[in-house]
Amino acid sequence: MRSLTAGLFGFVFGLGLIVAGMTDPARVLGFLDVADIWTGSWDPTLAFVMIGAIAGAAPAFAIARRKPVSVLGDPISLPDRRLIDARLVGGAALFGLGWGLAGICPGPALVLVGNDGLSALLFVASLLAGGWVADVLPPILRRSRTGTRRTA
Repeated sequence: MRSLTAGLFGFVFGLGLIVAGMTDPARVLGFLDVADIWTGSWDPTLAFVMIGAIAGAAPAFAIARRKPVSVLGDPISLPDRRLIDARLVGGAALFGLGWGLAGICPGPALVLVGNDGLSALLFVASLLAGGWVADVLPPILRRSRTGTRRTA
């Protein structure tokens, strides 16, 4: 049942991304290029997509905060950390930079793997590699600052 539910929600999410135009890098870049506001060619449609996503997610999060388990019986785990630190700001900046350069973010990239082929697959592979580096690099840097070395 869990797999069926995950598949259904994934399908609805992907369909929503396609219908909203989030899988079109030109549309995304047209939204991100706010300098076009002054020329009249800025595309604000994705702002409405984001507002709609927030409007849909807000009630779900409000309910999730009050319930210890999901409808399927799985424990609900929401982040309790509210600290804005260098890692959060740096990660957000890198995410925004990647989104601005590629015109695509992780959700739409997964949808595009089936449609755009190699370039989307390369994007997703790079995304996974970046996530791996973000997990592996901080402990290595901490060890090098403290002078401890790992031995084989």
